[in-house]
Amino acid sequence: MNVRDQFNAHLLHPWADLPNLGEDLETPELARGDGVYVYDETGHQLLDGPGGMWCMQLGYGRTEVADAVADQIKTLGFASAFSVIHEKEGQLAAKIAHEAPGDLNRVFFTTGGSTAVDAALRFCQMANNILGRPERKHILARSQGYHGSTYLSSSVSGKERDKSAMDTEQNHVHFLSAPHLGGDPEGRSEAAFCDYLIEELEATIAEVGPENIMCMIAEPVLGSGGVIVPPADYNARCAAVVRSHDILYIADEVVTGFGRLGHWFASEHVFGVVPDMIIFAKGVTSGYLPLGGFVVSEGLLEQVSGPAANGNIFSTGYTWSANPVSCSAALAVWEIIEREQILEHVREVSGYFLEQLNTLSELPLVREVRGQGLMAAIELMPPADLLRGSTLDQDYALGDLVDTCCYAHGLIVRPLINVCVISPPLIITRAQIDELVSKFRAGIEDASIELSRQHPDRDEAT
Repeated sequence: MNVRDQFNAHLLHPWADLPNLGEDLETPELARGDGVYVYDETGHQLLDGPGGMWCMQLGYGRTEVADAVADQIKTLGFASAFSVIHEKEGQLAAKIAHEAPGDLNRVFFTTGGSTAVDAALRFCQMANNILGRPERKHILARSQGYHGSTYLSSSVSGKERDKSAMDTEQNHVHFLSAPHLGGDPEGRSEAAFCDYLIEELEATIAEVGPENIMCMIAEPVLGSGGVIVPPADYNARCAAVVRSHDILYIADEVVTGFGRLGHWFASEHVFGVVPDMIIFAKGVTSGYLPLGGFVVSEGLLEQVSGPAANGNIFSTGYTWSANPVSCSAALAVWEIIEREQILEHVREVSGYFLEQLNTLSELPLVREVRGQGLMAAIELMPPADLLRGSTLDQDYALGDLVDTCCYAHGLIVRPLINVCVISPPLIITRAQIDELVSKFRAGIEDASIELSRQHPDRDEAT
């Protein structure tokens, strides 16, 4: 059996298309990667627009990371964080704590973003129970936010447009409006829209009761929900409001951390917020190995540790928590980011990246271009004469068509329904940005031609 046959016969992938399970003929088969490019089984070169899944900060084929991993496997391939410690986890935790804002100084390692969110929320539950506030179980989250696939992390994710029969916790999670100025039906100014969002937050807190709310969890920039950049001061104002009610503020920096916005963490440097907890994953190992975790403030820990703990333990952990091989990969990535001045490079090229992507706004299938740092989204919209309500199926079809056309030109765009997200490796050059935008333009133009071919009776003047 070839890989395609094995995939169809034996594999159940994330977000599997259940109606067509076992009949896939289109999912690309990748064979290798080099720098910002990957190659499929035919040798077709593809610029990796989404950077794997927001995670390939340093690109593909980094021998320094491979060497560090190989050396660690040969030296100490596993260590259980339940019962022992090792050098690599201590070194990595110290680096993360040094770069985290404020008094966020204690690191809990997990296996990825979903488990990090899950563990952080469980920590908040435990903290309130220890503090004698068991009624504080409610969580504030945002529509179009995404926090993971475990039960708790998926329960606080609000970007669902797919038809899904998966259960989530609904009694204790309250979704606020997405801070998407371009999607505001009232067409308010940025300042007025921000005021509206803060008023909504305050009203929700009043309705639920601040004494019942445990935390607010928020991505500084919403990633998988479509790279939604909030209004200026929105994040800081949210944090101030919840803090005034003694509600914890969790920043999910799984996407925005480790250089995506030009800093190790974006919360304070970009948005002026020092959260109570920061979630991280993805870029911490540049996607080479699974690793995630959260950083928590000493102020919060002091309330629930030592004599205040009342004998309790934080009974959460994973077999591969602080795995020495993953930590070694992360340390190698850290060294490269510092040596090659990757954070400075991101700050230098991100303006050009967004400027060039914005040239696509003139294309008829493009509704909006938005982004920050080296993360962006191109939201697609069918031509007006084909719109007819812009159904979910229609949006899927348009995203798939643009994806197919871009693939033919050598670009991966990873459509999230009708939104193509772009988060290339942080090493991308200006010339490669030009290449990305050129291929993206060609793909969208080809999609427009194909739509005309499929609908020959369209009113071309529309």
